[in-house]
Amino acid sequence: MAADASLRAASPCIGVCRLDPKGGLCLGCRRTLKEIAAWPGLAPEERARILASLRGRKAASPPGTRHPSS
Repeated sequence: MAADASLRAASPCIGVCRLDPKGGLCLGCRRTLKEIAAWPGLAPEERARILASLRGRKAASPPGTRHPSS
C-alpha cells in the first residue's frame, strides 16, 4: 500500500509552468505558487490533499484558460 500512496502523491506538473496573474494558479497543474514551492518537502498525506483539491480547480477551469478574478 505504501507504493500506492507514493504514486498518488506524484507531482501534478505537466510542464506548462505559467502563473495566471489574475487567479494566481499555474495554467498547467492548477497549483498555487506556494503549493509548487512547498511540494518537494510535503508529506505524502499533504500532497494527496492538494491533488484532491486540484480536481475541483481543473473542473472549474480547463488548462490554458483564465481563472475568474473573484
